[in-house]
Amino acid sequence: MPAKLIRAHDNRNEALLSGNSPAELVHFNLVKLTAGCEHNYRLAAFETAIVPLSGSCDISVDAVRFDSVGGRTSVWAGVADSAYAGPGADVKIIARTDCEVAIAGGRWDKPMAPFRVAPQEVDMVDVGSNETKSRRRIFHILGNRQADQVGRLLVSELYADEGCWSGYPPHKHDTDQPGETAHEELYHWRFDPPSGFGTQLWYEDGSEPEAHVTRNGDTFAFSTGYHPTATSPGHASYIFTILVGKTQRSLVQNFEEIHRPLMASIPGIDAMRAKFR
Repeated sequence: MPAKLIRAHDNRNEALLSGNSPAELVHFNLVKLTAGCEHNYRLAAFETAIVPLSGSCDISVDAVRFDSVGGRTSVWAGVADSAYAGPGADVKIIARTDCEVAIAGGRWDKPMAPFRVAPQEVDMVDVGSNETKSRRRIFHILGNRQADQVGRLLVSELYADEGCWSGYPPHKHDTDQPGETAHEELYHWRFDPPSGFGTQLWYEDGSEPEAHVTRNGDTFAFSTGYHPTATSPGHASYIFTILVGKTQRSLVQNFEEIHRPLMASIPGIDAMRAKFR
């Protein structure tokens, strides 16, 4: 199956997805630590971004230490502070406060130097409008600013206004061909307020669309297909996004032909596309 919804559950700091179907290029873990506790990992086949969603922690990547990474109280309270580790690195996360940390990985096999991405180094692009029910802001943690420092991993945080769509107009990125690249992707959802909900659509050319209700803490992974999303009125949505290229890092989105005329009416589409290159 090229797409899968993983309902929110206590994963006990074990990876929700790690090199298995439906996104074999992707690793994703949510780690929850109380102050003073630690989590260690070594992933020989994946480069990773270590992104505190809430709280503060010290992160060591081999012999390099990054102190007091994070500090926001939730994903709704500021821009991410994070660190990067190459494949095969020994990573240690020590919680300074109670914290929740997302570990976003992409399959890669070359040594890479660790580095920190401070909040001021996160690149934001504003897309859409409330008039077109498509407004979202995308904060690129590993975007084109970090292109020379990573393999094929792209990591971002997307914030959609209440009642708005994202991943829209519908597009796909599952084939290496002129006008498109092959990238696998994972979405992890949060809502404000947490009682909120949204919709995750997914379909391939010629297939009947699937529609999933998304709730706080759900995760959706896929390797093919169009994948627009929406959040209900009264509920802003947050999506932690991992993209991993099959043959290259730069992402080229192929917008569904029948909906391409909409691109001209939604502000920021070209700027959004440029930030993934």
